[in-house]
Amino acid sequence: MSNIGKRPIPIPEGVELVQIKNEITAKGKLGELKQIFHLSTNISINNKNVVVTRTSDERQQRELHGLTRVLIANMIEGVSSGFQKELHLVGVGFSADASKGDFLILNIGYSHAIFFEKPDGIDFETPNSTTIIVKGINKQEVGQVAANIRELRKPEPYKGKGIKYSDEYIRRKAGKSIGVAE
Repeated sequence: MSNIGKRPIPIPEGVELVQIKNEITAKGKLGELKQIFHLSTNISINNKNVVVTRTSDERQQRELHGLTRVLIANMIEGVSSGFQKELHLVGVGFSADASKGDFLILNIGYSHAIFFEKPDGIDFETPNSTTIIVKGINKQEVGQVAANIRELRKPEPYKGKGIKYSDEYIRRKAGKSIGVAE
């Protein structure tokens, strides 16, 4: 049996789970998330925890068992505390500004500023001009928006300039060296 899938998921205070057939709705202080799960997984919701089981040991059901458990755990964590990704801008003159309404304004070395539109359910914060914090209740959306922002100017390996995750390590390459003339 899956080591991840067999662990029960604790339900914190202030989170309400509603199950209708194979659709689960999680409501919390930050919002509401809905997800439809495969019918082959059995999801039982008690007052204090959620337990996911499977009906057989077929390959597909083993795969879905752990996945279903993690998706439900992410829904519960998202509506109770939320998710965030932190990005850093590295480069001379690189800056970000999220105070202009529904857009994140990025100056990342191009001849023009880039206006990145804020998707529904996602918030941007810029504690300083070189840090962007992407926040939301859906882990997948937060990660995808952060990846889309990073895609605008990936870090390059020679000087490390670009947009990088806060915990990302950029492997540096040696530049060209000038040979010694004899």
